[in-house]
Amino acid sequence: MPSEPPSRPLRRDARLNRERIVDSAREVFAVRGIAATLDDVAHRAGVGVGTVYRRFPTKEALLWAAFEEHLDQHAKDIEAALRAPTGWIGLVRFLHRAAEIHAANRGIRDIVLGADLGQRHFEQIRRRIFPLVEQLVERARAEGALRPDFTAGDVPMLLMMVSEVAHHSRDVRPDAYARYMQLLIDGLRHAPDNGDLGDPLSRSDVNTLTAQWLPGTQPRG
Repeated sequence: MPSEPPSRPLRRDARLNRERIVDSAREVFAVRGIAATLDDVAHRAGVGVGTVYRRFPTKEALLWAAFEEHLDQHAKDIEAALRAPTGWIGLVRFLHRAAEIHAANRGIRDIVLGADLGQRHFEQIRRRIFPLVEQLVERARAEGALRPDFTAGDVPMLLMMVSEVAHHSRDVRPDAYARYMQLLIDGLRHAPDNGDLGDPLSRSDVNTLTAQWLPGTQPRG
């Protein structure tokens, strides 16, 4: 009987290498954000960087392989929040869940909140998420529960602040971010003595601020 073609174990090795690279990418980008390099991923995976490039010619391709499922679930969480009994409940659920995700995974935070990755996959996710956030905010505001001067453009800033607390306090108080998320949420309630927030941020303002806040998010090798 002829021996098994040598290509079969090679294909299996290639599949296992790919899985190891993707798993390592999830871990590296979750901790360091997308400023991490393919060299960092290769080191974590125990392979040469050339092996990573053969499987994923760009960092964007590797990010998508690592986070596609997580990003889709993030969008589904917002869709679920829109089905809450009230707009306020839905908004609070979304903010708590988003803070939890962004605190645990810097890569997801970077992608969702403003990293310019230049790939249609990521832009499609953001186009799916942002209108849902706007609906959540509008519904809560129309019900009178949310202060009227809060806008959807304020959401990325809140999540950015909370996730920064989370990532800097990870080794001291990993739950600290939840305390400050709750303080911020309490400040969103409509009350007669709410202070003046001043002019809201435009979409351009938000894009500029997130780009400055996340200086390491430009894709690199």
